[in-house]
Amino acid sequence: MTKLAFGAYPYLLGFEQLERLVERTAKTGNDGYPPFNIEQSSTHSFRITLALAGFTQGDLSITVEDRQLLIRGRQADDTDGRVFLHRGIATRQFQRSFVLADGVEVSGATMENGLLHVDLHQAKPETIVQTIKITQK
Repeated sequence: MTKLAFGAYPYLLGFEQLERLVERTAKTGNDGYPPFNIEQSSTHSFRITLALAGFTQGDLSITVEDRQLLIRGRQADDTDGRVFLHRGIATRQFQRSFVLADGVEVSGATMENGLLHVDLHQAKPETIVQTIKITQK
């Protein structure tokens, strides 16, 4: 399979940053934990839901940096005096990342019944018509 390079298409001008975003997304190393859903809640709204059994709000951090949404989780060790015969609920730390398009912003986050909901809203793009004056040299 050949790699798609935006520079190979002469009609795609200024898309080098998009190519870097695609490469960065491919390298995020998300390992499937925690599981998540992405749903479209309206024409310009989305919701990311992560299943986080055992995590509290204090165990989580959500940041947006350079159009990348980072959700991190780290639980404190609470096994003091407890003996597990079986431990099937994961308590490992995680980092889940999502690359956001221009105009997509996080509008809020809520925790409900072990599910973290992160709501996103995309501003409706404005159609701009620009007339360019031609000058003679």
